[in-house]
Amino acid sequence: MKIALGAAKGLAFLHEEAERPVIYRDFKTSNILLDADYNAKLSDFGLAKDGPEGDKTHVSTRVMGTYGYAAPEYVMTGHLTSKSDVYSFGVVLLEMLTGRRSMDKNRPNGEHNLVEWARPHLGERRRFYRLIDPRLEGHFSIKGAQKAAQLVTHCLSRDPKVRPLMSEVVEALKPLPNLKDMASSSYYFQTLQADRIVSSPNARNGILTQAGSMSRNGQQLRSLSIPNDAHASPHQSPKPNGKPQALVR
Repeated sequence: MKIALGAAKGLAFLHEEAERPVIYRDFKTSNILLDADYNAKLSDFGLAKDGPEGDKTHVSTRVMGTYGYAAPEYVMTGHLTSKSDVYSFGVVLLEMLTGRRSMDKNRPNGEHNLVEWARPHLGERRRFYRLIDPRLEGHFSIKGAQKAAQLVTHCLSRDPKVRPLMSEVVEALKPLPNLKDMASSSYYFQTLQADRIVSSPNARNGILTQAGSMSRNGQQLRSLSIPNDAHASPHQSPKPNGKPQALVR
């Protein structure tokens, strides 16, 4: 959430405070650079465009960018607005929550496009927990994740007029890094994790995993943590003392 907040502040400045507004046209995870303290900076303005000024509502431009991040109205019409960036930011925030790429053909059918897969999960409590990257193993704020998911829903609205301004996104994200209500202490989350472990192939075969040891019939569980996802994370953490690195897809 600290990374998301830093990126949101950068976009808010470009949209609302810069001498001439700038729209990314193709904002994605690789546009975010991190220093050793996880402070986010924006980079790579190769596809950026000057935003509309005065009475103009949009900029007309040739559709370019990475599939999976572009706002639907931009893809259909070539009309670029600051709300196009808001949509793209929503995709990036969704990547952070889920640990999935915006497009991943290695996923099962129906899960290739992250936004299409996630939409049914965003508004339902029981599905919401299945949305969160399992590799976090409950080490995240329930309220923070829920508020972030609500923000994703607004950013990904099909109607660009309904999407928030980036300054409003900043205000929504500000309190989230400091929330301490860990999901690992939630009874519902623990029950969900236990169900995941018991239903996993390793659990059914009685194999020892990171979730702890279990008997041959899969009944004895020592821990409610879950094994790491077999899919690689779309985000590459910066080295503690290294140079700033991009969040790579």
